[in-house]
Amino acid sequence: MALISRKSFQFYSSSTPASRSILITLSKRLSFISGQRKPQSCSSVAMRTLCFKDKSQYMLCRKNHVQLWLQSLNETVCLCGDTGSCTKSNNVWMDEQLFFKKLNSLCTSKEIFDFLSSLEVMSDTMASGALQRISEVEVDHNGLKNPEGVLDNKVFRALCFQFELESSKLSNTGLLNALQALIKLRIDPQSTLMARLLSEGEERLGKGQLTVKNLCALGESLLELEGPSCATLQQIMNHIQEKDIEKWSPREIVMVYKMLQVIVREGKQYQDLLNRLNSATLTTVSQLSPESTSIILNSLVVLHQTRAVPLVTALCKHSVKHIPYFTDDELVNVLEAFLYFGHGEQIFTEALETHVPKSIFTLHPQTVSKVMQYCCRKMILSKPIFDAVAESFIADADRFTTDQIAGYIIPFGTLNYQPPSASSLFRKLETILHTHLNRFQPHTLVNLLHSCVLIQRYPVNFLPKIFSPYFLQQLQAQPPGLDRIVMSQLTQLFLTVTLECPFYEGPKLLPKYQVKAFPVPHSSLDVHLLRRVKTGLLYLLKKRIYFASEVSTSYFYTVDIEIKLDEEGFVLPAAQCEEVHRRIALCVDGQNRFCVNSHNLLGKEAIKQRHLQLLGYEVVQIPFFEIESLQNSKKMAEYLHKKIFPHNTDSAADTEE
Repeated sequence: MALISRKSFQFYSSSTPASRSILITLSKRLSFISGQRKPQSCSSVAMRTLCFKDKSQYMLCRKNHVQLWLQSLNETVCLCGDTGSCTKSNNVWMDEQLFFKKLNSLCTSKEIFDFLSSLEVMSDTMASGALQRISEVEVDHNGLKNPEGVLDNKVFRALCFQFELESSKLSNTGLLNALQALIKLRIDPQSTLMARLLSEGEERLGKGQLTVKNLCALGESLLELEGPSCATLQQIMNHIQEKDIEKWSPREIVMVYKMLQVIVREGKQYQDLLNRLNSATLTTVSQLSPESTSIILNSLVVLHQTRAVPLVTALCKHSVKHIPYFTDDELVNVLEAFLYFGHGEQIFTEALETHVPKSIFTLHPQTVSKVMQYCCRKMILSKPIFDAVAESFIADADRFTTDQIAGYIIPFGTLNYQPPSASSLFRKLETILHTHLNRFQPHTLVNLLHSCVLIQRYPVNFLPKIFSPYFLQQLQAQPPGLDRIVMSQLTQLFLTVTLECPFYEGPKLLPKYQVKAFPVPHSSLDVHLLRRVKTGLLYLLKKRIYFASEVSTSYFYTVDIEIKLDEEGFVLPAAQCEEVHRRIALCVDGQNRFCVNSHNLLGKEAIKQRHLQLLGYEVVQIPFFEIESLQNSKKMAEYLHKKIFPHNTDSAADTEE
């Protein structure tokens, strides 16, 4: 390990040949010595002197880049050529592993600079790692937090000067890591320092001296500086394609996915490379960290790799064990991949049910919104998650964005669930709406209020705004405009207050904004189940004329099966309109109308059955789980007889001839 020395700070290249190394001394002067592999004391030295001001100057230019000015007055920089014969006795080394362990424990640039000043010797890899750590702690989304504290520091200036002067003698890792760190620190790309590092990197690229890791590091730097149109990127990708993918480490695989994600987007140009990469990655899935798992899944989504089913499946299964360790952004990427590829794992949901309630008050609201979106899209009613989300909303909703508020609440309506804290939950929502109603985008507000009525939470105080001509014009002006879905939501809101809130006296929804019938998605109707029920009814009622299927009503809804009865309870022909005393609506509810692995009806189906009852129908629910075990038409007919005519003990329903 290194001994603290106030007299000198020495620096060597860790990967140069034995006949060439770099050694610098930092005190009142900074010396660069090239010679033997190990740092040694110098005998005969040829030197030239460069000077720079004691305090570095900087300026912001173009895209908030920083221009460093290295000029000379008070300090001397000496470049030494021949080192002559030297010994190792005057220099003490610090192991790189110990160096990086210490470095990564430091949280401010001052701590890092103090640490570096205490060292006698370090490699160029260690120096570039120090620059990277400085960029990690000092750069946020607004840029460099403390420009003077970093750029005026003599250690930072010395390192920059060294990297500029000795760029050709740096290891690939030292060169490219330094380049990436300086880009993050917003050092001006047109500066001599950056120009030399870039030129050296491109020269080594042309000579084929870069590994896959090096190629990706250079590619990331060029992407940051010049964007995907940079011509050198094509050369980098050509070199990458020539490499043996089977020998790549997981880290190199991740770096290539990230490169392709930015350069290619659709993945068509390099699909052959992607196919090879996807196959190779499949064998390394078990070795992937949470971060790597998330990055690869995100890349597969961006690159539209819908055919990489084995890899996606393996990654999704592998992600289960990482759920407690994902960062917020990583978990969002994983959830988006599950949604994009349509993948579902029961053990993944169970892991979420364990993790989310425990972490609900530390998870970012955007992450919680994504969890709720995942549950909603997958129709997963997880009471542990939903109950925890409700408590989080009650406690913290004041700091949420309007989109996050909608993301938290809408799934409750979609999946037809009211948590134990429902009263407090919707009281909190009402308070927020009263205070911030005008902050909500029109379509977000309609979605939010519509989800409330699905579970019998009536936003009557806000409907005058929704039904106002001005608001409807706003809806029409913003994408997707007044499409069929939006108009259906408006119509259902209006029908709800008409049927369930007779006390409402506000504006009505004009007929031109109402749909003639609510859309019935093909996926919501289980055709096979409907056919079995119709066969059973035919066995029960003897003739097909006594019931009608998929009947459009004058109240927007479509009834799966309708049966008409006269005043005495006789079944009438479905086409008859006179003397109809009772109408029975059979709701043939297949699995798609329920939450997954649950008997909990979805919100849109629950409100339909509720409204049909209020419109005068006798609603008879025929859920899939009650009839899936019925093996023949006779048993189906017996079941239907008990459901439809519970008070009629005859073996068949009476029909009027």
